[in-house]
Amino acid sequence: MARDRIGAGDPVDVAELFAEHHLGLVRLALLMVGDQATAEDVVQEAFARTHAGRRRLRDPGRALTYIRSAVLNGARSVLRRRAVAFRWAVPYEPPVWSAEHAALLGEERREVLVALRGLPRRQREALTLRYYFDLSDLEIAETMGIGASTARSTIARGLAALARVLGDQS
Repeated sequence: MARDRIGAGDPVDVAELFAEHHLGLVRLALLMVGDQATAEDVVQEAFARTHAGRRRLRDPGRALTYIRSAVLNGARSVLRRRAVAFRWAVPYEPPVWSAEHAALLGEERREVLVALRGLPRRQREALTLRYYFDLSDLEIAETMGIGASTARSTIARGLAALARVLGDQS
């Protein structure tokens, strides 16, 4: 992993981080914002800001954690802007899932993703970081800016909510 190769005194190699983690971060943003183009914009902005401030990073070994946090914060900003726009006008939002995607992903996976989108933001983020990125409680806590015990309880509440939603559909 790029984070293991970066020493405390070395500058951050943003291009290497981009090459290794771009796709996964776009997928994370896609789960948060719901459309590919916006997800790519959020990730691109996170990498651009990281590149611009790479010399100011206190701990270059944590650059990936910083970028993940920047992606989550960018997704939150997008969702806030959408909420404000929705209050003032009825926007057209194309469906997240086209027929082609649903056919490729399978009905069961689609139901889980739809149920995940219905969870509160914090639970959705915690579950995505745990089960999609396979991060530990501590890494999730660092990325989300919360305590490890809060991360664990958020994951537990999110799983319980998913079980209720998916159990009602059966």
